Amino acid sequence: MKNILLIVPYGGVGGIERLAINFYTQYKSQGYSVKVIKIIQLESDIVHFGEDEIAFSTIDFIQMSFLNRFCFYCKTPFLIHKIIKKNNITHSISFGDMTNVFSSLSFSKEYKIGSIHSFKSIEFKERNFLNKIFKLAYKTTYFFFDKVVCISETVKLDLIDNCDFKFKKKLQVLYNPHDFIAIDRLSEENLESVFEEQLFQNKVILFLGRISLVKALWHLIKSFSLLKNLDNSIKLVFIGEGDDQLTNYLLELSVKLGINDNVVFLGRKSNPYPYLKRASILALTSYYEGTPNVIIEAIAVETPIISSNCTNGLKELMSYKEYIPINDFISTESGLITPNFYFGSLNIPLDESITKEEIIFSKAVTDVLNNEDYYYKIKENKFQLLGKYNLEAIASSYISNKH
Repeated sequence: MKNILLIVPYGGVGGIERLAINFYTQYKSQGYSVKVIKIIQLESDIVHFGEDEIAFSTIDFIQMSFLNRFCFYCKTPFLIHKIIKKNNITHSISFGDMTNVFSSLSFSKEYKIGSIHSFKSIEFKERNFLNKIFKLAYKTTYFFFDKVVCISETVKLDLIDNCDFKFKKKLQVLYNPHDFIAIDRLSEENLESVFEEQLFQNKVILFLGRISLVKALWHLIKSFSLLKNLDNSIKLVFIGEGDDQLTNYLLELSVKLGINDNVVFLGRKSNPYPYLKRASILALTSYYEGTPNVIIEAIAVETPIISSNCTNGLKELMSYKEYIPINDFISTESGLITPNFYFGSLNIPLDESITKEEIIFSKAVTDVLNNEDYYYKIKENKFQLLGKYNLEAIASSYISNKH
């Protein structure tokens, strides 16, 4: 009998949390005992694990004093060890750098699995205390993992080539799985308000995810501004929350560019799938990503994607055969890939003039909006594209001692 522990940092609706709830549901359906540690549990949480949820704090890190935060960091591995011992845990899975470090320091004897979900070498260019700890762990405490899952081949190679990851034999590539039956069911639900129903009667370019610097959403705003003479009914809609200061900047930028009437921020949604299904395009302008879950979800609901080339792993997601370069962008079975916007800085650019990459992104949007072939193409290729994200198979591979 397997007793499984999942360790997540928060309970929002990010990719890690959606992955954890998928695993939780799958393992429970197989009759396993499953417990879930949320490092931080907040009243605003959307992802819940019922009576199997264990929270270490109901206060977010940002609300803790430096001393309290440091003490919390120090005691968390011991708390994890205690939970593992109390519940006779046979397998643990931690999601992301923070929980990986805590799990690796718990010195427990279960089959221990860590996971890496993003392109780390670029992320580590932001030199802060936590990033230094995370990078140091790649050479030290990751020794205590039996397996470390990377969500793409590109993420694995980046760890080895650029992040000095010492324990190469522990790495295994497993794509993020998805519950496509649940996504399909949830995507048929109504939107939350009459306003939203009316909003999505228009052509909608949708961003779905956390509003953060690495998503580089000012490039999306500026690219969208180039469409305003094309059709004034087109809307740019943001679903998600994050950095309030960045959100305010994006609002100010849309006013400055004269497109604020066409730009709508809806906040986060407990069920984003009906919005994703009704959108004309899912748009991503990220500086870097691992393998964005939202791209797989867009394919599942048959919404074409336009994304900057934020990782070489993107082609693994959006295509299952040889992709086709077309002028300035790459055409795949699920949409278009445009040049990356990243040029060495994660900060908001001081120069707000339109860039070559934004012009190309805007042309890609125009091409998809004006060509129904993209919608037929994603529909025809959907099942082949999604074949490698089977939830049951990947969940089993995580806890298998073979890799």
